[in-house]
Amino acid sequence: MPQPSHRYFIINKPPNMVSQFVSTDEVGLLGDLDFEFPDGTHAIGRLDSHSEGLLILTTNKKVTNLLFMGEVPHKRTYWVNVGHHVSEQTLQLLRTGIGIRVKGGVEYITNPCEVEIIPRPAILTKHKNETYENIPNTWLEMTLTEGKFHQIRKMVRVAGHRCKRLVRVSIEALELGDLPPGGVREIDETEFFRLLKIKNWQS
Repeated sequence: MPQPSHRYFIINKPPNMVSQFVSTDEVGLLGDLDFEFPDGTHAIGRLDSHSEGLLILTTNKKVTNLLFMGEVPHKRTYWVNVGHHVSEQTLQLLRTGIGIRVKGGVEYITNPCEVEIIPRPAILTKHKNETYENIPNTWLEMTLTEGKFHQIRKMVRVAGHRCKRLVRVSIEALELGDLPPGGVREIDETEFFRLLKIKNWQS
């Protein structure tokens, strides 16, 4: 009997949901989404419960190693809303590397990354933190090739800004697009790996 092929999905994870199907805590779970995922589906990487956006789900256990353990790091792009106006000096600090605390209290200097100020993305639904529109805030687009625990939140905090909203919008060429919060999109296997720029997935 031939082995059944694996399946691949992206979701637009809403806030207040963890990136897992099971938890001992009273939290929103991936299983709460209005979709019947096949047995063995699991998330690749994580978004913390307050963060939103693109999350990969699949039945293929090899994807984690292919995506995160390869020789070439994969780009991940986020839309980040922070309090107050962001100066050019702060942008340059975020771009070139900033010291954050990681596991064990060790200071880690982040790798260079891409950071630009952008208009508020019109495609995004309103968020509770955006109620007071008269309070100064800035939207940033940040593209990183690493993902330390709460890295972006820590980076902007060290730079003097509070992260009010964090939305992952792409991993390489795999994009969230117009998928609504809580939405699920299934992707063909070949297209999935092409968009992630992973060439050795069949080996």
